[in-house]
Amino acid sequence: METSDVTAGPRDRERLRTEIVVDHDDLARLLADRIVVTIARAVAERGRCVLGLATGSTPLGIYRELIRRHTAGEVDFTHVVAFNLDEYYPMPPDSPQSYRRYMHENLFAHVNIPPANVHIPDGSVPRDRLAGHCATYERAIRDAGGIDFQLLGVGKSGHIGFNEPGSSPESRTRLVTLDTITRKDAAADFFGEDNVPREAITVGVATILEAREIALIATGEHKAAIIQRAVEGDISAEVAATFLQRHPNATVYLDLAAAADLTRIATPWLLASVEWTPRLTDRAVVWLAEEAAKAILKLSARDYAEHHLSALLARYGAPGVINGDVFNRLRDKIRGRALLPKKQRVLVFAPHPDDDVISMGGILRKLHENGNAITVAYMTSGNIAVFDHDVRRHLDFVVRATGPLGLDPATMADVRVTVEESFARKRPGEVDVPVVQDLKRVIRESEAVAALEGVGLAASSARFLNLPFYRTGEVQKHPIGDEDVALVRALLEEVQPHLLFVAGDLSDPHGTHRLCKLAIERALAQTVLHPEVWYYRGAWQEWPITEADVLVPLSHEELRAKILAIFKHQSQKDTAPFPGGHDDREFWQRVEARNIETAARADRLGLAEYYAIEAYVVKGRKDGKTEGR
Repeated sequence: METSDVTAGPRDRERLRTEIVVDHDDLARLLADRIVVTIARAVAERGRCVLGLATGSTPLGIYRELIRRHTAGEVDFTHVVAFNLDEYYPMPPDSPQSYRRYMHENLFAHVNIPPANVHIPDGSVPRDRLAGHCATYERAIRDAGGIDFQLLGVGKSGHIGFNEPGSSPESRTRLVTLDTITRKDAAADFFGEDNVPREAITVGVATILEAREIALIATGEHKAAIIQRAVEGDISAEVAATFLQRHPNATVYLDLAAAADLTRIATPWLLASVEWTPRLTDRAVVWLAEEAAKAILKLSARDYAEHHLSALLARYGAPGVINGDVFNRLRDKIRGRALLPKKQRVLVFAPHPDDDVISMGGILRKLHENGNAITVAYMTSGNIAVFDHDVRRHLDFVVRATGPLGLDPATMADVRVTVEESFARKRPGEVDVPVVQDLKRVIRESEAVAALEGVGLAASSARFLNLPFYRTGEVQKHPIGDEDVALVRALLEEVQPHLLFVAGDLSDPHGTHRLCKLAIERALAQTVLHPEVWYYRGAWQEWPITEADVLVPLSHEELRAKILAIFKHQSQKDTAPFPGGHDDREFWQRVEARNIETAARADRLGLAEYYAIEAYVVKGRKDGKTEGR
């Protein structure tokens, strides 16, 4: 996608002021700027600044940036009063999922805000006192002078705070029942949907709309659909975020992925004249073919005229010329085994121990058959995604095998007691004891090796980096640090790859893919290496044909072999702890459907018919020259 489309595109259909940031990391700096300015202005005018704060993964970068600026002496929180939006109910304040604990660990413990100025709904209040607690919370906001700056996230149900579908614009702080979509979204934090509370305390829509300034932030492909509805759709109680359209000073801040469905990004030619680059032409013609339900080479002048693409037609003079150019570019993206790299050094970075076969199990086999030297680096242990019952099963095997393996039965019995005692006292989401964390790590490592062998690679191809940022034992991770980057850099310099495969899907439930991508980018910047970088997707979505640079066809047998490799990850099969999104299918089922649908879509466009297709975006450098589009 061309950056100019984003920065200069018309906004005719946007009913909320919307800012799109090309570099995801710039969002944190941009929002921190707004908050610092607001604090300075409000304190100067009224002696205090009242902030409305949100939780979740999206604001973490903002809070880290605010902590950095406070440490540098750039912002003072002495006269800041903070009100958080919500809290699960019931929720002990010391629980790993408590928003009180989240705010303390991620902001309040690191800045000089007076404890008396911190307000968070109390999830431990007895039910018979809840109404009074909510009224007191509302009164405290009013007594503080109202909120100067309200930070918001948005859920896939369109909720702001926990104002779920059906919330009234007149609603105030209250107890609400959580929507099914919201509980599915929270399942990762609670290690299973069954552990997610069914209720929450939330500040109401009316209270939010009384803030003097509002900033809603969203990142990732999984937020694109609800953002389009909130920004371009009609105001509706079914999507609480649409109520922000009534606010005179509300702004939506997005990264490119979250903005993908907005008209100025998805179909800018419907709004104004555009610069018809080859990539934008491809997007427009494919869109037209799908709207008209025709193959590309069958599109007529009338099709272009009826779908507001007369300007594109005029530029080329005849539909046959446009159709042929686009068809040829798409056709040339298709690369069977004969057109894939041969005898190269290939380094695959997999954020979790199954991302490689889920996303690129087909091309892995083809690259191996082409004589490439392949190393697969599993960046994190993935141990938090292993159920306790899997540990019991593997431990039972070892105990039973003590005789054949020559192990000490007493030692194994002691380990088993330790593990079972830890399970008995552990609440959902609590950190496992070290021995359990190690056992879960080993389970995933053994599955990863078995899966590699399933696509033809030797066990020696696997490298387990176990990056430190992941070693919290919790869903929430540390920021990428120097040690993480150093481990990635060391492997890069050891392998000296010609081709580098990196996860390009950023919608994983707890942000690990994004953090791993950041570690790789930082490590690469510290080297003199210029590998060609191939970005893969698969676990949560696939690259669209127009965005992909390489389409790798798979036969029925090749797709089946890929699925069998995914099956080797038994701890993630049947029911995965972190499935992501609202797709109840197993990962192998999603992969099968996406790969088959990509091929079917190509077929509908008139390209060669294949059983399945994997898609990749390529952005590489060789000899200092950028390759790929």
